[in-house]
Parts: sequence; structure tokens; C-alpha cells
Amino acid sequence: MTRQQLKAMAKEQIKGNIGILFLIMLIIAVISGVASTVCAVIPVVGPFIPVIIITPAFAISTIRVYQGLAIGKKPQASDAFSGFDDFWSAFKASFLVGIYTFLWSLLFIIPGIIKSFSYSQTMYIVAENPGIGAKEAINRSKKMMEGHKMDLFVLALSFIGWYILAGFTFGILCIWLIPYVNATLINFYNSIKPVAQEPNAECAEDAQPATDAVNE
Repeated sequence: MTRQQLKAMAKEQIKGNIGILFLIMLIIAVISGVASTVCAVIPVVGPFIPVIIITPAFAISTIRVYQGLAIGKKPQASDAFSGFDDFWSAFKASFLVGIYTFLWSLLFIIPGIIKSFSYSQTMYIVAENPGIGAKEAINRSKKMMEGHKMDLFVLALSFIGWYILAGFTFGILCIWLIPYVNATLINFYNSIKPVAQEPNAECAEDAQPATDAVNE
């Protein structure tokens, strides 16, 4: 499926839903902001607590909202909290992805960037498969992204013009742009998903030396 097709689908999916999608974004932003303010009183680590603890769950919530849109389901405000039903899976997957990406980045920046694309579908997999193990989700993501890293990179770059334009609107355009991007990324995930349906999927990347070093 081409980038143009993914984006055209996304525009149709968010049409008529921008209001509720903005409300969901607002709920997540307000709760995250309040949590950050409260935790800021804790020296050094305080500001990072919300990022580590609640952001993964909200990421799952967001993915499920747009996955629902992809199958014609109307989102509701309560969907902002759906990710907390699978809190630990989201937390563990996010934590391991962060650790693995950091360790690969120690080799050089480029390997870290490449691996971040390998792991990019992990949270989508967790969102769609409640209770899945973090390592299995990561392995499925790596399998899924074989031959598609550049596709995702180019897809991400294709939104740069929109973000620049959003800057000229003082961010107002983001009310439409963020749902558009999220819906497009869900469509990308759905378009490559069939290659990673088997549990404990293995991929060639697992043979790389640095993988052994981080015990993936």
C-alpha cells in the first residue's frame, strides 16, 4: 500500500471525528501535565516519573482509539483510559524498548536510529494483543519491520511540511494534524501486520552481536 493510500484512508477515518479525538488528546494532556506538576516536587527523578509510568498506558489508549477508527468504531472520551487495562504489558514493553534503543545508541547514533525503527511497532502489537510478553512484542515488531524501515522513515518525513505549516498557525492545525498522523501510522501498521502473526517470531536481526549484548 502506498503512502498516498495510507494517508487517504486516514483522512476518511478522522473525518467527522476531530472533536472527540481532540477531547481525548486534551484529557491525556491534562492528566499528564498534572502528574508532571505533582511529581516535580521530587528531586531529580520527579519529572520523569509520569513519562515512565503513565505515558506507556496512554500510548496504548491512543493506539486503540485509532485502531478502532480503522474498523469504523466511533471513539468515546472513556477510551483515553483503555490502555490502563493492560498497564504492566505497556510499561514493560516501553521500558525494554527504551533500554534496547539506548544500548544500541551507545555503539553510534545511526544503529540506535535503525533499531528504533525496528522496535517502532511494539506498542501497536501490545495494544492489539493484551497480555502479550514484552519480548515477544519486540520480536514481532522486528519481524514486521524487516524491509519496511525505510518505508516508515519516508512516511514520517512526508509530514514535515504539515508540521512547519502548523507552526504558522501557532499549533492550532495540530488539532487536525495529530489525528491525521496517528491514523496514518495505524494504517501503516495494519498494512505490514500479516508478516508477524506467528507467536515468538524470529528475525535475522537477532543474530547481530549487539543483540546478544543486551540479551534481547
